[in-house]
Amino acid sequence: MKLLAFIPIRLTLLLILGILLGYFFTFNLQYLQIFIIVLFLVLAAIFLFEKNTKSILFGIVSAILFVSIGTYSYTNAQPINHEDHYIKLTFSDYDIWNLKIKEVLKPTQYSSRYYATVKSIGAHPTNGTILISIPNDSSIASLKIDDELMTYSKIEIIAPPLNPHQFDYKNYLKSLGIYHQMRIKPRQFTVTPTVKTSLKGIAAKARNHIIAKLKNENFGKDELGVIQALLLGQRSEISQETYTNYQKAGAIHILAVSGLHIGILLLLIQFLLSPIKQLPKGRTIILLLSVILLWGFAFVAGLSASIIRATTMFTFIAYALYLNRPSNTFNILALSILFILLFIDPNLLFQVGFQMSYAAVFAILWIFPLLKNIWYPKNKIVRYFWQLLCVSIAAQLGVLPISLFYFHQFPGLFFISNLVIVPALGLILGMGILVIFLSLINWLPSQIALIYNDIIWLMNSLIAWVAQQESFIFKAIPFDFIQLILSFTVIVLGLELWAKFNYKRLVLFFTCIICFQGYTIYQEYEANERIEAIVLHKTKERIIFSRNGKNLSILNDGNNQTNYLITGYTTAERVRTIRFDTLKNSYLFKDEPLIIIDSTGIYPPSPSHKILLTQSPKINLDRLIDSIKPSEIIVDGSNYNSYVDRWKATCIKNKIPFHYTGEKGAYYLE
Repeated sequence: MKLLAFIPIRLTLLLILGILLGYFFTFNLQYLQIFIIVLFLVLAAIFLFEKNTKSILFGIVSAILFVSIGTYSYTNAQPINHEDHYIKLTFSDYDIWNLKIKEVLKPTQYSSRYYATVKSIGAHPTNGTILISIPNDSSIASLKIDDELMTYSKIEIIAPPLNPHQFDYKNYLKSLGIYHQMRIKPRQFTVTPTVKTSLKGIAAKARNHIIAKLKNENFGKDELGVIQALLLGQRSEISQETYTNYQKAGAIHILAVSGLHIGILLLLIQFLLSPIKQLPKGRTIILLLSVILLWGFAFVAGLSASIIRATTMFTFIAYALYLNRPSNTFNILALSILFILLFIDPNLLFQVGFQMSYAAVFAILWIFPLLKNIWYPKNKIVRYFWQLLCVSIAAQLGVLPISLFYFHQFPGLFFISNLVIVPALGLILGMGILVIFLSLINWLPSQIALIYNDIIWLMNSLIAWVAQQESFIFKAIPFDFIQLILSFTVIVLGLELWAKFNYKRLVLFFTCIICFQGYTIYQEYEANERIEAIVLHKTKERIIFSRNGKNLSILNDGNNQTNYLITGYTTAERVRTIRFDTLKNSYLFKDEPLIIIDSTGIYPPSPSHKILLTQSPKINLDRLIDSIKPSEIIVDGSNYNSYVDRWKATCIKNKIPFHYTGEKGAYYLE
């Protein structure tokens, strides 16, 4: 299929190119506005004089215009670029912040977390969003969307990852327009009366009311958690074991209300409303009711970003069905991305959920017809499941490179869970909506609740069985950005070759495969030659990685438990073998000694190049510097903060380089 033949597809690609330019480079908003206006005038002049929209000049100016619009939309979407952002104000640590809860996040073991809009600082109205966390306290009720509070807490910069190959939470929040956080103690804030209720706040209240009603019914704990995720977009009640099972089974998309759910719901609505076609203007009534019911479901499910974009896309598809032009789905998809989503919020382009959703949809629309034509069973039931398998394979092929890049794993039995659950998802969603409706009017028969509970239990049991087949779950797959781009190129060229076989496409396809394999082999060679030692940061613990090629020695205090620090590093760095060892008092790395001074405070009197302080040793650092004259002092996360501050001041006074892993991140011994 020649995608570039569709004008909306071309414009979408140009918009994305402009967004990427805005992401990697800094532009002035005013200059961009002037440039876009000039381009519009030039385009209008070309059209008036040439009367031809297919000329090369018109095409070039149009392309530059849409790239500029993409750059402008991204630059304009960054809150920090606006004059009313709170960072533009001058404020002190004692100013009162007026905050409004924007979103309630999943709580941690120790605190509740929220995104909050900054309404004012002191007497100055302002704007912007920050992350706030409040320690869990049984005496304080959880905050809700639209709650307003006054606090005098200080804001903090969100720290980047301190260790190699950790999740970059700072960059993730930046993509949401959040640059600071605030840790608020229970007695440092007061909740004030809400002045204005938002649509999202009303949706949250409606959802909380439904959840309260469902909790009064006889649902199991795990079943209720899955019901809330499937129908209400609320995953905080799902147990970690159940969530992990869905991950391993390749069915995690079922727990996130997205395009799959909205699409099935649209088909269900269209089927139930089909008798209305016989009425005058029946098709128009079906369209209006379909859109209203879709957005009603999105409202009840919380109006999250993923739900809004899925509902927007299927609103366009419902309109295409109304026009009897469903074959133009690529145009509809491109228009929904361009005019409704990316133009309004270009930050979506850098969010994993957005990337995977549209990669799956594009893959289904492009790859599914090719797979379906391989075999056409005469039996309707066999044909249905064959086509379902083709859809599942197409979707997985579309998201495979993204999944490997972000999560480094692949569920080999994904088709089993999809073949069984996806056909039943319409029944599950339809029955779930009926259960919610009957529960709200206090007329839910216990038999229906029990049947629905058993259906969810069966689904969870199937997922758990698939997840137990560990040999079919491929984990710890190293996959970087270059491999991501090359793998997508291989897939696209392979599909083009499949659609139309010729020598040129064959050469391009195999050339790309060779590039992918060559790059992978080079990365393996690099990993085998690499030698490094790293002092990592971990609160109240000390840990050093000593690597020689693909062999890693983990030096710590005898804790042999594999954790997120080890898993992320070994996967990304292609490490094959791991060995644990206890820390000693000195090491030699590339002919340079490293002396480790622990809680005993004992150190050799001989000069040393570098000193690592761990476990808060009670030493006189001035005397140590005078006696062994180190070239650098390294401090890890096992030390008291008060000690670290004192040592830092001493090093500054003595003009000795000082590296604290909790501030500067992991230290690489060179």
